Amino acid sequence: MAKAKKAAAKKVATKKSAAKKAPAKKAVKKATKPVAKVAKKPAPKKAAKKAVKKTKRKASPALMKPMTPSPALAAVVGDKPMPRSQITSNLWAYIKKNGLQDQTNKRQINADDKLKVIFGGKSSVSMFEMTKLVSQHIR
Repeated sequence: MAKAKKAAAKKVATKKSAAKKAPAKKAVKKATKPVAKVAKKPAPKKAAKKAVKKTKRKASPALMKPMTPSPALAAVVGDKPMPRSQITSNLWAYIKKNGLQDQTNKRQINADDKLKVIFGGKSSVSMFEMTKLVSQHIR
């Protein structure tokens, strides 16, 4: 036990003496010219291996296949065979033209006499349900 106390006392004594021996460092000012900050130029970009030309994605041929609307749907969108995308566009044009979109809930479509036949007698359907009901009228 006495050895442990002596060792601890020796450590404390060496720390104190080391602190006394170390001279305080003085800040030394160097006479230097002020350096103007220069804006860094962006690093030159490495040349690309090959210039890749981005092309527009092509629509799936299945979506572009002309479909024939049923007589009920033909009264709204036209009777000529056309792709599904065109049928949907014409249907939305009809809805917008006649103001059939619900004013409070824009996702609801209020059916008039022509659309009621397509919607299976429902007076109001959601826009997601509408696509399902319209697909039954396309061949």
